[in-house]
Amino acid sequence: MISRQKIALLGSTGSIGTQTLDIVAEYPDRFGVEVLVAGNNVDLLIKQALKHKPQWAIIANESQYNALKGALAGTSINVACGRQAICEAMALDSVDVVVTAAVGYSGLEPTISAIKAGKRIALANKETLVVAGELITSMLQHSASTIIPVDSEHSAIYQCLVGEEPQSIRKLIITASGGPFRTKSLDFIKTATVEDALNHPNWSMGSKITIDSATMLNKAFEIIEARWLFGIEASQIEAVVHPQSIIHSMVEFVDGSVKAQLGLPDMHLPIRYALGEANRLTTDATPLRLADYANLTFETPDTQRFPCLNLAYHALERGGNTACVINAANEIAVAAFLNRRIAFLDIYDTIVTTLDKIAFIENPTFEDFVNTNTEARLRAEEIIKNRI
Repeated sequence: MISRQKIALLGSTGSIGTQTLDIVAEYPDRFGVEVLVAGNNVDLLIKQALKHKPQWAIIANESQYNALKGALAGTSINVACGRQAICEAMALDSVDVVVTAAVGYSGLEPTISAIKAGKRIALANKETLVVAGELITSMLQHSASTIIPVDSEHSAIYQCLVGEEPQSIRKLIITASGGPFRTKSLDFIKTATVEDALNHPNWSMGSKITIDSATMLNKAFEIIEARWLFGIEASQIEAVVHPQSIIHSMVEFVDGSVKAQLGLPDMHLPIRYALGEANRLTTDATPLRLADYANLTFETPDTQRFPCLNLAYHALERGGNTACVINAANEIAVAAFLNRRIAFLDIYDTIVTTLDKIAFIENPTFEDFVNTNTEARLRAEEIIKNRI
């Protein structure tokens, strides 16, 4: 009999977090919630805690602590707030698996804490490997910790590689929906509104990830992440636009064959696979019916309209703290766009301008990443203020 796995869920109120809790509810005998962590959405965190009854409910925003504490008073749930409490919770002896569903740089330090504690990690926070891929890879070599990816693209590649030898891989092919601007002209993109950019044709995601999809920086990040997850050189990783989002990614082998993983555009599938430790859990969810998708098409990405895609190869070629700068500047720029402070194409311009203003560090330590992240955010904000 399989023992019930206790989950620490980082980012419980976001898109991946709420869908992870769907899976927990789907398999109550297999999974339980030990820790729930949210960034700011204290109201939803309270509802989740009362339903799932974790040992710990933690809010990152310390100003929300009293609201959390008051709402859960009289229950057996422990409450805490802040960065240190989150990192300590990821390393609790009672936790079997850590699901890193937080969006952005904030997921890095808790993931490092989980690695140090030797936890099994279901990784949905791509920024962990984007910002510090070489550091994380090195840490994993000296830890009992293992990572199973949750991103649909990396889950697809992971599944395609089961039973395959590393030397048999010729190329990883990461599919991209093309986002809301796939068929739009550059003139349209120049004047795109927030509503235009959030209107994703296939996926229901949080606003930050949806904007990253619109710029295709999410695909650049996925190329960087794949390089570290699978130990494949950047030259062996490419993106292809697949508007239907049915093939989630592919692997080309040295004999010319290509493996693909197919499924409906539904994040429950890769979450379920990761939580099942790469074992397939039986579900009543609607399966893919190929007859409903008579046409599966593919296109070469247009890097003139979507220049952010090229940042992946720049970051991997240069190395060091380059990707950390890109991620930090992007988080500031996307927030500014969502707040209608800058235009859509200003996101890319903010990133490349920030890159020019941050000192390059060839072999960064964790402290270097922390400092780079802080400085890049400040420089990006200055650039935006000067642009307005």
